[in-house]
Amino acid sequence: MSLLEAKGISKIYGNVNALKHVDLFVEQGEWIAIMGPSGSGKTTMMNIIGCMDKPTEGRVVLDGVDISAESARNLTTIRRDKIGLIFQQFHLINYLTALENIMVAQYYHSMPDEKEALQALDRVGLLARAKHLPAQLSGGEQQRVCIARALINYPMLVLADEPTGNLDEVNEGIVLDIFRQLHDEGITIIVVTHDPEVAQQTQRTVVLEHGRVARIVANDRAE
Repeated sequence: MSLLEAKGISKIYGNVNALKHVDLFVEQGEWIAIMGPSGSGKTTMMNIIGCMDKPTEGRVVLDGVDISAESARNLTTIRRDKIGLIFQQFHLINYLTALENIMVAQYYHSMPDEKEALQALDRVGLLARAKHLPAQLSGGEQQRVCIARALINYPMLVLADEPTGNLDEVNEGIVLDIFRQLHDEGITIIVVTHDPEVAQQTQRTVVLEHGRVARIVANDRAE
């Protein structure tokens, strides 16, 4: 069953065609990577899938809802309820603790629950760092807080933009282990990455070039 169906997606910014008639289908529980050089359309595609932008042409259906036809207000609600976003730059609130950063995500979704937020931190191995500010955490720890924040509202789709781009090898391995666990639990994951080693962990890689799908590669991922 397809969770995401993007058909004929184009995005034009002024005189720039960032995406040109892109088709993308993602099954429920699938883990895929989107790769391509800078300017290939990866970020634009992520923004459209993540309900942060709308295509100029084409249709995007997420969990049966045509998000390309929804209002900005409705897209905010869909993003809040169905999508967990993980960013390369973390986007943590610097004056809030790790625990409070997660509880903010709960607040915008429903009601903050400290016990549940602590469980989310424990899941990514950071229970002991719950009261630490972002500046007191390493880059890898900040990324794991981002993952806990993305998961706290039980999204059906996790969308990660260069999630290991600022991490060393050890922390990259920790983050990928978490993603493997999420995939094993049946969560759908789309990772935008420049790193072929990260892409190799997924089931297939969609390669964009000049705003088009250049090829789709099935990965020999060991289960």
